[in-house]
Amino acid sequence: MSTHFFSDTAVLTGRSLKHVTRSMDTIITTALTPIAMMLLFVYVFGGAISQGADSGTYVRYMLPGILLITIASGISYTAFRLFIDMTTGIFGRFQSMPIARSGVLWSHVLTSLVANVISLAIVVGVALAMGFRTGAGVGAWLAVAGILILFTFALTWVAVIPGLSAKSVTGASAFSYPLIFLPFISSAFVPTQTMPGPVRWFAEYQPVTPIVNTIRDLFTEQPVSSDIWIALAWTVGALLVAFAFAMVIYRRKIS
Repeated sequence: MSTHFFSDTAVLTGRSLKHVTRSMDTIITTALTPIAMMLLFVYVFGGAISQGADSGTYVRYMLPGILLITIASGISYTAFRLFIDMTTGIFGRFQSMPIARSGVLWSHVLTSLVANVISLAIVVGVALAMGFRTGAGVGAWLAVAGILILFTFALTWVAVIPGLSAKSVTGASAFSYPLIFLPFISSAFVPTQTMPGPVRWFAEYQPVTPIVNTIRDLFTEQPVSSDIWIALAWTVGALLVAFAFAMVIYRRKIS
């Protein structure tokens, strides 16, 4: 590893972030689409789903799921940008320069983290405008931020795999569709108890539900249940597996 790993990664991350800020498609996909979903669920379906609760209460209920959808939507661009860099030969040019090889890959990962944090902040701002309120303290907010950043980090490394190995642009970004859909079959929008047997079983044991429940408990100042450990186990497990596979593929690509 180059002794200039951190400076190399910082420069490459700056380059990647410039591409993000110049792409309106990225901003629309990662921020406006989840916001549109939130508006639709609150002001169109919210009355029926929340059974008469005020819009602010339902925003607080559904916001954790919307935040996870925001992340799942945003990381598809990591795969897309990686695929473009691989197919246009930019990776090859970087490898011929005296820079840390892993810095090229880490720049995409860090760009994903920064871009998703911005998108999450925008979504939370809109939720506040829609009536979202919480008495959660600084510690609870930091815990929510930590969970969301860890979830983003894990999904970003998942996105690296198709970004490096896909055969087409569509294949590089299409993997995110199931991830975006996953919160809809969870406790994100309705209690799992309202679902029929097989669907309820899936909703209760898939990884999104414990993450949503943990964030919701933190927002509503409820005691955090054992879901937090299940959420961390799912997230850290996905991160470690995805990181290992991504690095194996990356080494093969640059060897």
